[in-house]
Amino acid sequence: NGRCRMIEHYENKLKKRKQKWWAWHKANPKVWEKFEEYTFQAIQSGRKKYSQWAIINRIRWNEEIETKGGDFKISNDYICFYARLFHALHPQYKGFFSIKPLKEEKAIAEIEKSGYNVPNLYPGVYNH
Repeated sequence: NGRCRMIEHYENKLKKRKQKWWAWHKANPKVWEKFEEYTFQAIQSGRKKYSQWAIINRIRWNEEIETKGGDFKISNDYICFYARLFHALHPQYKGFFSIKPLKEEKAIAEIEKSGYNVPNLYPGVYNH
């Protein structure tokens, strides 16, 4: 039915997004090393929560300004995956970063709980 097709659409979109990040992550291991290092510094400073955006922006600053490494790009779309990976690998710090559902996860949840006509909810996506 339409609801199942919509859920499948968003699941596939999410899978592709994760695969794209994972390929980038594997090609740029220094980002993860720095993400972990700076996160542990924040934890050791006594913080109970912190921003994954601040960690990534520190990496950006260091790579672009301090090391004069030129243009260094980390997609904003990847930041949430670094926070999730940190929680997965260091479950004792789960909750250190605020994790929000990804847009695809939100869409799936909306579809699953809605009693509405799916084509009317997502007309552009449903027809694809």
